[in-house]
Amino acid sequence: MEFGRGITHVGTSEDAATHHDSGSPLVGRTAELRLLDTVIDRLGHGTPSFVDITGAAGIGKSRLMAEFCLHARRRGMTVLRGRAAEYERHLPFHPFADAFADLDHRPPHAPDLLDAVSRVLGGRGAGPSPGPVPATADRFGLHRSVAGLMAQLGRAGGLVVALDDVHWADPASLELLDHLVRHPVPGPVVLVVARRDRQTPTALTAALTREAGTGAVLRIGLAPLSEQECVEGLAPDLPRDRAAQLHAAGEGNPLYFLSLLHAHREDAARRPTSSSAFAEISLGELPTGLGALLLNELAPLTPSQHRTLEVIAVLGDHAVSPVIRTVTGRTDAELDDDLDTLARRDLVRPGPGGRMVLRHPVIRTLVHESTAVRRRVEIHRAAAAELARTGAPAVEQARHIERSVTTWDPQAYAVLRQAAEQTASTAPTSCAHWLQAALGLLPDTAEYTVERRDLLLRRARALGVSGGLRESRDLLHKVISTAGPDETGVRTSAVVLCALTERHLGRYPEAIALLRRELRQPELSPSDRVSIGLELCSSAPHKASYPQMRGEVARTLADARVLGNELGEAGALAVAAFGEAYEGDVAAASAYAAQAACLLDGLPDDDLTALCEPLGRLGWAEAFLGRFIDAERHADRGLSIARRSGQIYLLPLLLLCKAHVGIQTCRLQSAWELADEAEDIARGIGSGELLAFVLANKAQVRVAASAPGDPEALAAAEEAVATMGPSDNWRASMAWCMLGYAALTGGDPHRARDALLRAGGDDLRGLQPSMRPLLSELLVTAALFTGDVPSASAWSERARTEAEQLGLPVQRASAMRSAAQLALHHGDAGRAATLLSEAAAECARSGAVFWEARSLLLAAPVMTAAGFGARGEAMWKQGHRLATRGGAGLLVGLAEMTRPSVPRTSSTAPPWLASLTAREREIAELVAEGLTNQAVATRLYLSPRTVETHLSRVFRKTDVATRAGLAALMARS
Repeated sequence: MEFGRGITHVGTSEDAATHHDSGSPLVGRTAELRLLDTVIDRLGHGTPSFVDITGAAGIGKSRLMAEFCLHARRRGMTVLRGRAAEYERHLPFHPFADAFADLDHRPPHAPDLLDAVSRVLGGRGAGPSPGPVPATADRFGLHRSVAGLMAQLGRAGGLVVALDDVHWADPASLELLDHLVRHPVPGPVVLVVARRDRQTPTALTAALTREAGTGAVLRIGLAPLSEQECVEGLAPDLPRDRAAQLHAAGEGNPLYFLSLLHAHREDAARRPTSSSAFAEISLGELPTGLGALLLNELAPLTPSQHRTLEVIAVLGDHAVSPVIRTVTGRTDAELDDDLDTLARRDLVRPGPGGRMVLRHPVIRTLVHESTAVRRRVEIHRAAAAELARTGAPAVEQARHIERSVTTWDPQAYAVLRQAAEQTASTAPTSCAHWLQAALGLLPDTAEYTVERRDLLLRRARALGVSGGLRESRDLLHKVISTAGPDETGVRTSAVVLCALTERHLGRYPEAIALLRRELRQPELSPSDRVSIGLELCSSAPHKASYPQMRGEVARTLADARVLGNELGEAGALAVAAFGEAYEGDVAAASAYAAQAACLLDGLPDDDLTALCEPLGRLGWAEAFLGRFIDAERHADRGLSIARRSGQIYLLPLLLLCKAHVGIQTCRLQSAWELADEAEDIARGIGSGELLAFVLANKAQVRVAASAPGDPEALAAAEEAVATMGPSDNWRASMAWCMLGYAALTGGDPHRARDALLRAGGDDLRGLQPSMRPLLSELLVTAALFTGDVPSASAWSERARTEAEQLGLPVQRASAMRSAAQLALHHGDAGRAATLLSEAAAECARSGAVFWEARSLLLAAPVMTAAGFGARGEAMWKQGHRLATRGGAGLLVGLAEMTRPSVPRTSSTAPPWLASLTAREREIAELVAEGLTNQAVATRLYLSPRTVETHLSRVFRKTDVATRAGLAALMARS
């Protein structure tokens, strides 16, 4: 009996390489297969969409996966299979490329998605695509494209994507897997992975374990086969005691059992009267003994066959006949003979893309490691030459070059640099790896000093966006310390990037000290001084307060204007607008924002590549000022430029700006998607503080979008606080504020109060002024819940004072709602109704739809209680409509609690109301709801001029002069 056939029978090695499922029966695993069949039966109907098969090498993971795929294929599902490889860990998306290669013969009805995926994942066999990957490709956009393509494929009867040996997956694949774990593909789609527990990277294990706890991941841990299963299923003709000995020696591992069984039979055939030499292998010696057993299979091979096997093991994905023939130097006929013999012995099998693969990864590892080092180098060198001759992509050549070229070789160096460029945006970890390989070749001489520093900077950037922040910082310090006095441009770039890296690490004092030290350098050019000044100013309000930075901002602005540097001037103005808006100086912030917008709007996109962060800061400033349209416009432009220029680290700032605007304008689904993308990027960068800030914003979206008391909203806020840790800066305050917000909506006023005061101090002075009225409103609510009326009154007065100083509509509305709560507590429903009506009107004027809806829903029952049932019902309907349309589950829940239940009461209309025509009354009611003239005109299909004419008559007949006065009058009537 051949060892290979036995393996196929039990399914421990299974024909995964050829993507053909074994037709032999599966031994054992009945319960596991039943679980997998259940996944197929209920696919797309709430079952886990991710299956995690774990176990030791040879335990049967691949065979179980093969059986599952076979069952799925028989049910008419599309099945894509791929495998990670031990010696290809720097080929980006290797297992996914292997799986998606099958799409060459199954073109989906999603050409755009397929193109977005195939340009990076490839379209033939494993490895990257033949065409160059755009340098501006977005790896996080690629993740979404892959998920979209999987969803599209799943619509045609279901989809299974099965990836084997993911413990060997490359970093880009691991990041994509993490995305797919956290964002399950909708519809009848299941992703199945097989892996070895102990060799799996910690991050993937943590993600799978976390989601297994929520039920999103089905984890199947394979235990050893029982003695009965091994004996009856694998060795029924062997004496029972001998089979039991083999089972005990192999610990129930099918691969080990069959290896021992094969050795026993080979030994018995040679020496019928002797006992097996391997029957006494101790458990502690089993791995070494197993290696000897497997290598013993190679003994009958001729030297040429053995060399061919070594070539296949070393080449991996490039083990196709033309390359094998070139590397081995065999003729076609000789090579065919070798391959036929190796195939008959089931040592190699045909794989996808015409390549040859070894039967099992364990075999490949043993052959690869037993090949002499010099021989491996020769194989890699010959493979690199052949791939270069055929015009293979640089990434494919690079793997062989780094294993065969050790001295200066300009051509090899150029290929490594090209491979780094091709992977910079989609697989930055691989990019950093190829750059390190290039640095290893580059001579460390004065002639190449500039080139070396350029590579170090590129590698630092790659590491900085792929989770290697500390290593990136160390490289940048090396560049800074070695840059000569005539290399100020390089040094400045390194200093600015290093300061940004320090910020991502939460090391603000170090960033500030580094920048201030650099500004004292006498050889610094004026333009470099502007660049460093802008980065220094960006440290506010994270650590240094903006007032401490005002002088620096002014100096940077003045320097830029002297130089005629429009970019520097625009950047300084944007930073000033953000800082003043944060500090609550609305007049100054508005002036700076207007100047910055004027400059930025007039510059072409290509000139703004270095100003993506200022665009984000301007957007946030405008959001704080209630200029939501301008804020979103500038954030959108910044996003477009940052994506195109590969500045991934700036995307969260811009995405969260848009998400914040989405919350204010009650577009919660859009806000959630934006915050979700920001989380993906923050996790990819590896910045804990940035991630905490993103999670705080996601918590705010979750609270607004969820029903009151939803535990997921509170959990999201708790995660943000836990991720932030002991920090006390702006981002930490945001996290604690969201925890207070979530706690209050969850019915825990005491915890809400404690969290809010932890965020801003006993007087909230630790928080930005634009947030204080809203948070004071929350503290009023919490105080009234607990019966602390004096505290509620004090917080209401603070809200009024802060709002008056700001003069912003949303903040004034918040103060009005605070006062309304106290008025209701004291029994003055009329005053409360007036305040809430005016609050709704203030919010409507600024476009803050979320707060408009909240004000209307709070006002509705108060109006009814005050005797204005019809008005209360109208306000409730409008608030409910806005909340439902915007996906604001919190407000929809509030609407259910405030639904009008008191029937209308007839009353005599006041004379002024009777004097209004039907059209005038209709317009008056809409204006009282807070609609602008344009909105009224749109609603009633009138021209704005007609609305204005009717409204002027209403003002004359009612003897009021303002829209707020009209709203109050309508509320009382």
